[in-house]
Amino acid sequence: MTTPMSAPWQANRWRPFVWTGLVVLLAVPLIAMQFTSEVDWDIFDFLFAAILLATVGIAFEFSARMKSGLRPKLAAMALVIGLVLIIWAHAAVGIV
Repeated sequence: MTTPMSAPWQANRWRPFVWTGLVVLLAVPLIAMQFTSEVDWDIFDFLFAAILLATVGIAFEFSARMKSGLRPKLAAMALVIGLVLIIWAHAAVGIV
């Protein structure tokens, strides 16, 4: 008997791509620091970025396992990504 939840393999199919993409995004400033002095991050900047990106990853995990349809899942992810972008913009450049 199947459950109304989406199949677990659907979430598992995207998991490696999502988490690898988030790690790659976190590695971009580290690589840029090797080639230019304009990117000057310290350990706290990387920690802050890791927390924000992990929030997106965890939100993906939760939304992939939601029992509802595609629209609520996309809305939940859009909400989380929007909040992360607002926090990032406020922390990076002081936009209120």
